[in-house]
Amino acid sequence: MKKRERAKRKDNIIFLPGFEKRLTDKGLESLQNKRYQEAITLLEEAKEHDSENSDILIGLVLAYFEAGAYIKARELANEMLLKGIGDYFHMVDLYLTILIQLHEYQEIVLTIEALFEEKEIPPERHDHFLTILQFSRRMADNDNQQEPIEEIIEEDNHPKEINLSSLKNLNEQMLAISNLAEKNIRPYMDEIKEYLNSDAGHPFLKTMLLSLLKEQEYDKEIVVKKFSEDQSIIPTELPDIQLQPRMKEIEYLLEKRLEHSDPYLFENIKGMVERIFFISYPFEFTPEETEAWAGAFHLLVLDYLGMETDLRDIANEYEISQEKLEQALVKIRELEEISYPNI
Repeated sequence: MKKRERAKRKDNIIFLPGFEKRLTDKGLESLQNKRYQEAITLLEEAKEHDSENSDILIGLVLAYFEAGAYIKARELANEMLLKGIGDYFHMVDLYLTILIQLHEYQEIVLTIEALFEEKEIPPERHDHFLTILQFSRRMADNDNQQEPIEEIIEEDNHPKEINLSSLKNLNEQMLAISNLAEKNIRPYMDEIKEYLNSDAGHPFLKTMLLSLLKEQEYDKEIVVKKFSEDQSIIPTELPDIQLQPRMKEIEYLLEKRLEHSDPYLFENIKGMVERIFFISYPFEFTPEETEAWAGAFHLLVLDYLGMETDLRDIANEYEISQEKLEQALVKIRELEEISYPNI
């Protein structure tokens, strides 16, 4: 006969057998139903009782991630990797996705280079990690300190053609674009122009292409379509992705209000600002007022973190009308739905 599970005691509180499982099941159900703050509360409590349960911890990482609490998600995912909890390569993927959201490209480079050096990457995962490595090296903006990629991989991995339109998988498209990093991009311009002006192209990948065009000093006019809008641009005249004027103005406003009083909240909001401006690059949207966008980002992250929010109070704090604030809020939520491709 199976031994009956004993009740557990913690801080003089007695928990009935199976209590952690019920918390876990309810937490994962809340996560599935997109009630992220509720999922966090339940799974954090479950973690208190079973701190190395992979189902609880992975669910909690995902709940933090979906709620926009990227710093907490990064810390927990990193802790799981160090302790060897969960499937290793699944956790690496999750950790890298979080780092991309936080724009921590140098950490991504170091993580993936270590994987290549260990020579433990399954062959079918080689191109997957190579894609992210190539992209992150470029975004880290410190190429002079990085070893040439040819020292880690063989040079003949580059495809002869891009064939973006025929690649339906976003990961394959990302790999094809990354492979252009070591090439002269001009012979591929007809295909690149077609992709940039298509309704089907993903905004994240279009930003990658624009970054390459700017870096290779392409100075001819091209048309870019994003979010059912199109815009004629000259890549050499675009600002750097990390230095977009409106983005820096928004971050400055937020920094003044929050960097000292609530640095954790500021870092979370800053991560969302950079993510949204990466997706939308080089487009700008109404309203024009920087205060409306700063207030909207502030309000949305408070909401994601399950903190008390009041649109009127935020509008007053940023000295902007509620109408303008709501307009910016609607656009940010729309762009958040697009987010990054699932790598």
